[in-house]
Amino acid sequence: MTRLVFSQLTPTETLERAGFRFGARGTHSARTIMLGDLTELLAAVPSDAAREEYAEAIVEENVLGKPTWVTRNVSRKYLTNLYGLDPGLPLFRVLRRLWEADPAGRPLVALLCALARDPLLRSTAVHVLSLGEGEELLRAPFSAVIRRAVGQRLNDSVVESVASRAASSWTQSGHLEGHRRKQRKRVAPTPGAAAMALWLGQLQGLAGLSLLDADWAAVLDRTGPAMLPFALEARRYGLIHARAAGNVVEIDTRRLDPAVQR
Repeated sequence: MTRLVFSQLTPTETLERAGFRFGARGTHSARTIMLGDLTELLAAVPSDAAREEYAEAIVEENVLGKPTWVTRNVSRKYLTNLYGLDPGLPLFRVLRRLWEADPAGRPLVALLCALARDPLLRSTAVHVLSLGEGEELLRAPFSAVIRRAVGQRLNDSVVESVASRAASSWTQSGHLEGHRRKQRKRVAPTPGAAAMALWLGQLQGLAGLSLLDADWAAVLDRTGPAMLPFALEARRYGLIHARAAGNVVEIDTRRLDPAVQR
């Protein structure tokens, strides 16, 4: 049975204050998760930078090497849509902390953040995550999932473009591999990615065992008891609190961003 990931994700004050985005629009009508650009940007801008410094780095300093002012400004716009680029947003604060703490987890951390902020990308998760390892991503059913999510708000050519960009994003994160024929690959969670997935679940109001079985854990290809070792590894890295004794699981992710009020 296909797991309907994110079907129950609805707007709340807590999620929107953290930086989640909802609605009919999404960055994947024009861009992928832009992992390469994000990597270059965060390498160029100090971790304690203000919001204005990210915009200046992209537009004025051209750290991404774009050919014109227009393309620099467009990159700024879409990177901001995907990641916030604002230390005032909890989502971006947590991403930035984990970016430094767990370099190996950067693709998954970026994907998790982009899923929180892009409804179009989020609508594709149910199909990608339902594929068996090695199964091919077929364009027609993939596009059909997007069509069901957007209704008639987007024309067919835009839906096809969203499908192409989303497939690229899931490849950048490690969930797909291949160029023309993309096949499902099982990802390996890192401590930083596990910490972020659990933090996102706790923002939704989940706790204990339900955190281990949350949709965010499903993005990491581990749910239920299979997620527990990664939660405990994140604890060993000092990212979260996690403890398991028998059937009792305690998880507290607030140390990732103590400023968030739940």
